[in-house]
Amino acid sequence: MARDASGVERGTALITGASSGIGRDLAMVFAEHGYDLILVARNEARLNEVGANLERRHGIRATVLAMDLSDPEAPARIASWLSVEGRRPGVLVNNAGFGVHGPFARTDTGQELRMIQVNVTTLVHLTKLVLPGMIERRAGRILNVASTAAFQPGPFMAVYYATKAFVLSFSEALASELLGSGVTVTALCPGPTRTAFQASARMGPTRLDASGLVMESEPVARAGFEGAMKGKTVVIPGLKNRLLAETVRFLPRRTVTRVVRRVQAPAEP
Repeated sequence: MARDASGVERGTALITGASSGIGRDLAMVFAEHGYDLILVARNEARLNEVGANLERRHGIRATVLAMDLSDPEAPARIASWLSVEGRRPGVLVNNAGFGVHGPFARTDTGQELRMIQVNVTTLVHLTKLVLPGMIERRAGRILNVASTAAFQPGPFMAVYYATKAFVLSFSEALASELLGSGVTVTALCPGPTRTAFQASARMGPTRLDASGLVMESEPVARAGFEGAMKGKTVVIPGLKNRLLAETVRFLPRRTVTRVVRRVQAPAEP
């Protein structure tokens, strides 16, 4: 991969949570556009499969870093590896994340603390470690995967919705700070997406499944890539999702929360 005078690999993207779902499809889209990849997730076997497939299909270089991103030391280890290997990716994609479903009083505390670590703390820490180099080089793109959950409270997924509100707020603020720096920050806010997310969150059927809002992960990934390349601050894939995200801004919060509660509640048999 060609480098510029500062050594930055403008055609390399570091993607977390790249073993499945939106992260896997983001890796595919970046590979289609000729980007080399640094793929980070916990499941090494699946990462190797994704990386080998993309190398074979698109002739790019895919490097795998098997890492548990719920470990507080993971961002520092990634940064250390980048330094030792002399890798200076031009794109950082903070995609890793998961949810926990159920009444907050009964959900697993350990799972929720790990979720905060992955969805919020790791995202912030990794951005903190990678951003200064981008600013110094006056070039870089950061894509943070938030959610339409960021726009309202989420009964039965209270902590998950709150983590995504953090990601959106953090991304918008950072994008403003970096105006004119050569570095852009984009928050990708997908609505319900057909991935392994529901299974990992231990969600049974909900009214959301019949809402007509559920998208496939590939168009979500393509929208995120295109938005990041254009330097957009917020990207909401899907017309219905965009309309809903705008609508909740004008409704009373109690009304919005009541509606989300009905949608997120387990479906009646």
